[in-house]
Amino acid sequence: MPTEPDDDELELIRRSGAVLRVGRLSLASGTGSYRVKASMARVARALGIDRHQAHVTLTEITTTSHRGRSFRTEVTEVRTVGVNTDRLAELELLAQRVEARAPVTVDDVTTEIDRIAAKPPLYPVVLNALWAAIACAAFAFLNNGGLVEVVGAFVGAGLGQGLRRTMLHRGFNQFGVTMLAASLASLSYLGFVQALHALGVTGGVHEAGYVAAALFLVPGFPLVTGALDLAKLDFSAGVARLTWALMIFVSAAFAVWAVSIVIGLSPDPPRELALDPAAMTLLRLLASFVGVLGFALMFNSPWTMALVAAGVATLPNLLRIEAVVLLDWPPQAAAAVAAFLVGLLAAWVAPRLNIPRITVYVPAVTIMVPGVPAYRAVYYLSNGDVTQALEYGVSAALVVTALAVGLAVARMVTDREWGFEQ
Repeated sequence: MPTEPDDDELELIRRSGAVLRVGRLSLASGTGSYRVKASMARVARALGIDRHQAHVTLTEITTTSHRGRSFRTEVTEVRTVGVNTDRLAELELLAQRVEARAPVTVDDVTTEIDRIAAKPPLYPVVLNALWAAIACAAFAFLNNGGLVEVVGAFVGAGLGQGLRRTMLHRGFNQFGVTMLAASLASLSYLGFVQALHALGVTGGVHEAGYVAAALFLVPGFPLVTGALDLAKLDFSAGVARLTWALMIFVSAAFAVWAVSIVIGLSPDPPRELALDPAAMTLLRLLASFVGVLGFALMFNSPWTMALVAAGVATLPNLLRIEAVVLLDWPPQAAAAVAAFLVGLLAAWVAPRLNIPRITVYVPAVTIMVPGVPAYRAVYYLSNGDVTQALEYGVSAALVVTALAVGLAVARMVTDREWGFEQ
């Protein structure tokens, strides 16, 4: 007959369960598997667990907690994966607090976890859509869009993100929601441009900017965290996260492609803006700051955290653009250097403000992710133009890889846990 667990075993069950809840919330908030493991390990030590081991993938966590002669293995599944930087910061602060106060009781930790889990998003749907609109408008300018493209991207991205946020919070399938949001964003942009034409406000061709309206769907967070998981040799989590990011992107890209086929458009690059070099530099600085700020707020960052991310990204992103435009650097080389600078700045600023680095450097490099070339790669591949598709696709893949390399090298230089094998 099975025996009832004794008091020590029951206590281990409670402690192990609290640690697993911390990991589950962290994973559902979009952080990399290495951060999930680190947070769980710190809470486990504070709760008096002798040894804690974890295996983390994109949607599952398997843990084993040891205390004395007893051990407990648990498995949990995360079905909804998103990005919530405010919750990530709260969980990081929780791990710091309990580690500093160790030993702590399970009730203390559980109370804090309940508070964090119950905390609603910082911004309602309308504001969240506004942040996406601002970010994509800045992205449109950085991709040589003029005033019409910038305003059109603002309109399309705002409507698309509003639909996406509403449907995701109601539990609809992520990939279906992504396709609907991309379609709405692109069609809204085109409707705005056609309305201007009909009113005689503008002439010429402005359709090339419709891709920018869907750039809020580029999965910058999972792309970066997945690549960093690979840099930590966590292949099961890294490959799964990158695969998920690729599926999200392909869902959005095929929706944009479908719109372009129905309407009869081609995502050709817009002509370069004829602006004074000094004015262009200042506007690129402003667009870089505003774009990263918008993405950070869209990821549910508090204002302080979002402003830090924007400040960290502004100069490196400008240097990246100028290195490509003026010095003719390969885009991937410029991206690697910019990401390295972002990583160094984040390593210096984040600890002083007691915020997690990942909440600073991931939004900071999201604006450097080559969403437009990647969309064009899918467009030409769908149309059977393999040569053009490979040109854009390889370029986008190299830049994303370079961003991850730059951030990983910065972590290795500034973080002992990254510089040495554990």
